[in-house]
Amino acid sequence: MSNATPPPLPPTGPGSPRDVPPPPGSFPLDPETLPKPIRDEILAPDPVAIDTASEELKDGQNHCPKCGATDIKQRPGTDRLICLYCRHEWTATRVEEAFGLGEGIDQLDGTVIASGAKDIDADTSSLMTFKCAGCGAEVTVNTENAMTARCHWCRHVFGVNEQIANGAVPDAVLPFHIKKDDAVARIRQFVEKRQLFALKAFKEQFRPENVIGVYLPYMIVDAKASSDIVGAGEIETRRYTVGSGDKKKTYYDADIYQVERHVDFTVDDLPLESSAARGNLDTNRNTNNIINTILPFDTKNAVKWNASYLSGFSSEKRDQNVDQLAPMLEDQLLSIARAQVEASVQRYDRGVRWEQEAIDVHGSRWVSMYLPVWLYSYHQPGSNGGMLHYIAVNGRTGETMGSIPLQHWKLLLAALTIGTFLEGAVLWFML
Repeated sequence: MSNATPPPLPPTGPGSPRDVPPPPGSFPLDPETLPKPIRDEILAPDPVAIDTASEELKDGQNHCPKCGATDIKQRPGTDRLICLYCRHEWTATRVEEAFGLGEGIDQLDGTVIASGAKDIDADTSSLMTFKCAGCGAEVTVNTENAMTARCHWCRHVFGVNEQIANGAVPDAVLPFHIKKDDAVARIRQFVEKRQLFALKAFKEQFRPENVIGVYLPYMIVDAKASSDIVGAGEIETRRYTVGSGDKKKTYYDADIYQVERHVDFTVDDLPLESSAARGNLDTNRNTNNIINTILPFDTKNAVKWNASYLSGFSSEKRDQNVDQLAPMLEDQLLSIARAQVEASVQRYDRGVRWEQEAIDVHGSRWVSMYLPVWLYSYHQPGSNGGMLHYIAVNGRTGETMGSIPLQHWKLLLAALTIGTFLEGAVLWFML
C-alpha cells in the first residue's frame, strides 16, 4: 500500500476552470436527439408581433376630427363616437380591417401575438401621468380602475391609449349596444320569473338599477390545428330479456370496433377569458360560469382600441399571458375536434368511448380585447366566504343569464307537493 498523498483536486469556486463554460461549438446540440417536447420547443419559431398601437392617441388625447375638442363619448347603442362640443360623430376603424386579422387563418404558422396581448410586466406601474397640452397641468390615471380622466383645471379629457406593459390596454374594444335601462329591465324580468323560490334577503335587497357596465378582458384566438382521436365504438347486434317480474333484466350484444379519426380544422375568433379571477370557476364560491352562458359576442365588429369607449364604464385588467392560456386553448380545440368528428361515427349506435386524444396547434394568433357585460352581483353569506351570485347581460345581444340564492326548504316542499299530486293522480287513474 502506498502512502503517497494524492494530487490535489483542481481549485473550485468562482473563476475556477470548473466554472468556466465550454467554448461555443464544443458540444454541438442536435435538436433531433432530444425528447419530443423539448425538441418541439427549441424548433418552434419565435412569436411574431402585430403592432396595433394607435400612434395618434399616445398623448392621451382623442381629438374630435372636426373641432379638435377632447370631450368625446360613445353614442349609446351604437359603435360611433360623438364630440360633446360640436356634436360631430364618427366610427373608429374595425380592428380586423385595420390589421387583416380576419385573413390567413389557414396559413398560420407558429404563434402570432398582437402588441396588446404581449406578456405582462408585473413591475409596471398602474399609474399613467399625462401633461395637459391645454394648461400644462399633470393628469394621472389609475389603470386599475379607470381608463379616462379629466383635467381638473381646463377640463380636457385624457384616455390611456398607449399600450403599457401592465395588461390594462388591449388591442381592441367591442362597444356596448345594450343600454342600461334595457339591461335593468332584462335583469328584473329574469329575477321575477324565479322569485318564488328566491332567498328572502335577496328579494329585500334586490336593486337591479345597481347593475354595472363592465368591460371584461378576453383573448380572441384564431388557430390552425389538427387532432387525432382514438377510441372504441359499439354497434348493437342483439337485445334480449332474461327473467321475469322484478328480476327481469335486459342484455345487449354488440360488436366492438377500434375507431380512429384525424381532423384538420381552423378556428376563427375563439374567446378565452384572460382574467384569472373570472376564469376561476369554483362553483362552491362563485357563479363565474354564468359569463360563459351569454356568449357569443360579435367580435368581428370590434374596433381599434380607443379609451373614449370606456367613458362611464368600469373595466377589469388582463392578468393572464399567452403561455398561461395555451392549455385552455388546447382544451377548447379538443372539444371542437370531437364535435367535428361526431357526424362520422353515427353508425355506432351504442356510442363511442374516446380513450386517446391529441391536439397539434400548427399556428395561432392572439388579440387582446375588451367585451361588454352588464353585471348584477349579490353576495350570499355562508361558510368559506359564502357564495357570490351574478346575473349577466351580454352588452351586445341582450342575452341574459344568472344565478339567484334559493330557499331550499321551498324547493323541497314544492318537490314533495308535486310528488304527492302525481301519486294521487296515478291512484285515481288506476281506480
